[in-house]
Amino acid sequence: MNSTSCIAVILLVTAMHLLICSCSEEKKATAPAIDEKDSLPFMQAKGISNLISDSGIIRYKIIAENWNIYTTTTPPKWTFPKGLLLEKFDTTFHVEWFVQADTAYCYNQKLWELRGRVVVRNVEGTVFKTEELFWDMSEHEVYSNKYVRIITPEREVEGTRFRSNEQMTRYTFYNSKGSLPFNDAEPSNPQDSTMRQGPTKPN
Repeated sequence: MNSTSCIAVILLVTAMHLLICSCSEEKKATAPAIDEKDSLPFMQAKGISNLISDSGIIRYKIIAENWNIYTTTTPPKWTFPKGLLLEKFDTTFHVEWFVQADTAYCYNQKLWELRGRVVVRNVEGTVFKTEELFWDMSEHEVYSNKYVRIITPEREVEGTRFRSNEQMTRYTFYNSKGSLPFNDAEPSNPQDSTMRQGPTKPN
C-alpha cells in the first residue's frame, strides 16, 4: 500500500470516528432525566378523619378516603381524588356548615377547589348544590361561576355566579329563578338577585 492509500484510510477512519462521536453526543442531549418527585405526592393517607386547628382552636374536620400532599408543586397542594367531607366549626365547636364533594383540592392551605357533586349545608339548614365551588380562606368568602341550586326550609332558588360570606349565611347570585324574600322598599331585579339572612346559632 502506497503512502497516498494510507493517508486516505487514516482520513476515512478519522471521519467515521468523528461521526460516531457526534451521533452519540446528539442522543445524550435528547434524553433529559425525569424527576419522579414532580409527579409523586410527598405523603399519602387513606381512610382519614382529621381535626385541624387554627390559632390553637379546632376549626375544621376532614373525612376522606384518600389524602395526597404535594410539596414540590407550584403552588403546594392537597388533593382528595375520591371525595371529601369537610366540617367548619365556630369558636364554641358548633358546626357552622359542612360540605361534601366528589373531588377536592386545597392550594397553599388557603384556597379550596371543590368539584363534582358539591353539597353545602349551613347552620340554618339551607342547602347549596353545585358542580364547582371555591372557598378562599384568606378573603373569607365562597364563590362559584357554575349553576347553583339553593334549598331553604321555605323555598328553592337557582342561579349562577354565586358568592357568599364564609358562614354561607349572606349570599348573592345572578340569573336567578324562583321566589326570594325582599323588603317592600327594595326593588327586585330577576337578573341581579340577592338573598340576605342573619345567622342563627344552635342552642
